[in-house]
Amino acid sequence: MGLLISYKRRQDDGNGENKKMAYHKVNADQRAQGHSPYLDNDELQATALELEWDMEKELEEPGFDHFRLDGAIQHHLGNSQSPDLDLEPIQPSSSPKGRFQRLQEDPDYVSHYTRQAPKSNRCSFFQILKVFCTALILFIFGIVIGYYARKKCPSSPTSQEPNTPHIYHEILKEIKAENIQEIYRDLLQFPREGDVDIAMKILVQWSSQGLEDVRLVNYSVLLDLPGSSSNTVTLKNSGECFYPSGQQCNTETKMLHSQDDLYSYAAYSAKGTLEAELVDIQYGTVEDLIRIQAITNVTKKIALLKLGQSPLLYKLSLLEDAGFGGVLLYVDPCDLPKTTDLADKAFMVSLNGGGDPSTPGYASIEGSYRQNRPNLTTLLVQPISTVLAKKLVSLPEDTVQKDRCIPLQLPATGKKIISLNIQSVTTYKTISNVIGYLRGTVFPDRYVIIGSHHNGLNTYGGQEWASSTAIITAFIQALMLKAKRGWRPDRTIVFCSWGGTSFGNIGSYEWAEDLKRVLQRNVVAYVSLHNPVRGNSTLHPVASPSLQQLAAESQSFNCVEKTRCPGSNVSSVQIQGDSDYFINHLGVPATQFSYEDIKTSENSSFLSEALFPVHTTKTEELDPSFSLHETIAKLTGQVTLQIANEPVLPFNALDIALEVQNSLKGDEVDIPQLLAVASRLRDTAELFQSDEMRPANDPKERAPIRVRMLNDVLQSLEKSFLVHRAPPGLYRNILYRLDERTSQFSVLLEALEHCKLHQSNETIQAALSEVLNSINSAQVYFKAGLDVFETTLAGKK
Repeated sequence: MGLLISYKRRQDDGNGENKKMAYHKVNADQRAQGHSPYLDNDELQATALELEWDMEKELEEPGFDHFRLDGAIQHHLGNSQSPDLDLEPIQPSSSPKGRFQRLQEDPDYVSHYTRQAPKSNRCSFFQILKVFCTALILFIFGIVIGYYARKKCPSSPTSQEPNTPHIYHEILKEIKAENIQEIYRDLLQFPREGDVDIAMKILVQWSSQGLEDVRLVNYSVLLDLPGSSSNTVTLKNSGECFYPSGQQCNTETKMLHSQDDLYSYAAYSAKGTLEAELVDIQYGTVEDLIRIQAITNVTKKIALLKLGQSPLLYKLSLLEDAGFGGVLLYVDPCDLPKTTDLADKAFMVSLNGGGDPSTPGYASIEGSYRQNRPNLTTLLVQPISTVLAKKLVSLPEDTVQKDRCIPLQLPATGKKIISLNIQSVTTYKTISNVIGYLRGTVFPDRYVIIGSHHNGLNTYGGQEWASSTAIITAFIQALMLKAKRGWRPDRTIVFCSWGGTSFGNIGSYEWAEDLKRVLQRNVVAYVSLHNPVRGNSTLHPVASPSLQQLAAESQSFNCVEKTRCPGSNVSSVQIQGDSDYFINHLGVPATQFSYEDIKTSENSSFLSEALFPVHTTKTEELDPSFSLHETIAKLTGQVTLQIANEPVLPFNALDIALEVQNSLKGDEVDIPQLLAVASRLRDTAELFQSDEMRPANDPKERAPIRVRMLNDVLQSLEKSFLVHRAPPGLYRNILYRLDERTSQFSVLLEALEHCKLHQSNETIQAALSEVLNSINSAQVYFKAGLDVFETTLAGKK
């Protein structure tokens, strides 16, 4: 009896040891599964298979059903206590849960694995012997199967087909001009009843291409819409009344031009009627204001203002501060390409800096406090056509003499008194965003956002919404053809079609404000498709400094046989569209490719703020074969694929430092402190680039944990350059210049202009401090990243 008790204790002790062994093996298996995909795949598979078959042996042992519950609890607690679990996505080679399910589904599961009290010592001995033999046979059988499985089983599609330029080429070759044209025409056949209807059409299109996760996101926002009748401009001297297009106010004209005239207005302008003297201030620069204020009192007068040269919101803020009461806004024909004929067309502009005006700075979700902001300016603003502008300045229709364009200018003699009547209506409407996800396999918590927009406002803004939507849909189509064969990107690609863009990028602002905390952590880049074909003369790539090199390389990759592609310089200038929130509030690197006409004057910048009523035929006249659309789609796709799939984010830290130094050149700003901190930033960026980015880009030297930490640093490079406040219309991200003509920081140039206007250097001192702190913050950020690599990980290289 004593021998039997002793034997029983040894058996229980052996079972306890088996439980501990199995527990350690499960943890080892979990650690193996948590390894990065950059580890050697054969080693990872071998380790997983060996542990799996060892575990199979122990699963067959008696009493393991009790271990299963304890092991599951330990695994759950380990996950909940790990703060960085989502930083290394787990990709198990096999599922322990599946094995447990197979055991439970076995019809002999109870008889095999539940034990009853032994009836005799002999019965117990034979039972033990039977279990031992069964386990031994299964163990040997498992080794044999494991050997052949390891030898013959194919690897996963991702390991079989790593993301390489060859894969990118296979995806991009599926993008064809005829497909884009077909999608484009299909979009325009849909009756434009409203924003939600168009969004639903796009959602169905994307879902039909195979995109699994597509969502419609709605927001109720405050829009400023045309009233029941057109706004008017009346010459008090003659009593003539005109619609914004320049046509006289009468019943016949109203019937012919009602829609175009109705939508020729400035959204969120002040409403009412103003009778006052017309004052020509040309482009509304500080010099123009100083000149005008020296000869006349401008209080409550109406400014005749040309669009272009600087942001409209900035110019209007200067006019408002000066005391003007109204503004007539037009485009000088000398600033337009000769191929463009918009003389008899007025246009729409938005005076909204971004987002729903009733919920500034926070999302328009149910229950949000709504502020009463029907007007975003005290000025009565009205866009007018060139034809009407010529009538106001009393010039003949033809202002071109011997191939020389004469800019419009109001004669110095004689006063013109006009009456301006504006009657737009503010109301709450639903705008919709379409958001689709192609989930990544390696870094699913990192997002590359590619955005287009849809436009439900009559015909204003032309048909570029259909161009951009057709391009992004064609890209989705090409991606999903590859995804159906097992391919997936490493990072998640988020496809967005924004609503409410023409009213001030409302859809993108509301979505980003709604998901701000998530996006701050997860978004790595924004790729814009805003108005991709606005001309056919030249390719115009724009990218933040960290993405300029990638944008340039993408041109050479895709445009070997395209004559227009080589020589297209990549610049960091302010761009229109829904990239605004991501650049200026999240500090996300952004890029955009577009075709446009050659600019005819240095004042042509910011003309794209005007939305003209261009109809369907215009786009097909610009690009009848849709080859320009195809080029934009491939360039955009190439950049998106590289950002989504490169192990190390393809951002250039040194280019940021060089851009900062270039922005401090010139006589306007020669501050020793700024130059010194910019020099330190360049030194640190060079060290960072050579010591960290170079080895991380070499697969032989690449360490997974260093790659992840390096990407976290690269992802937040531009956040340091967001200043707290910027003048209306100017970017908060100081890495972007106003236009091609300027190379200095916009906030410093504006502060210098403000100093001239108000004879005070307080603004310039504040701007210098903002820029200094931004550059220093970036330098400290780089240095901190280097310190972490040198100290914490020094022993793990």
